[in-house]
Amino acid sequence: MATKPMDGLLGSKDKYKVNKEAKRYTLKDHGFIEGKNGAFQYERTLSRSVSDSTAPKLKITISRDLSELKIVTVSANGLKKVDIHKDENLEQARLMVKGIFETFLEENVLERA
Repeated sequence: MATKPMDGLLGSKDKYKVNKEAKRYTLKDHGFIEGKNGAFQYERTLSRSVSDSTAPKLKITISRDLSELKIVTVSANGLKKVDIHKDENLEQARLMVKGIFETFLEENVLERA
């Protein structure tokens, strides 16, 4: 997944970039997993129900040097991008994404671009 200096979700006007104060351990504390190539991956199903197999997923990838990122929401199987701002039935997913981003902003993981 190609990263860039700033990114945002499909259908949203908000853009984010990696906070200059972000550290590797901060990312790990917030659920990011370090991959074999050194990039950090965050993946969260956007549903309150554990057994919901149709809910979209939020995926965030941060580059190894913490300078670039990629933000995307995808279908449950991860094969298709999903615009959660377009579909009225995805209000819960929008609220969850908003909460996740607010936490990342407060904890200096991300900053608004």
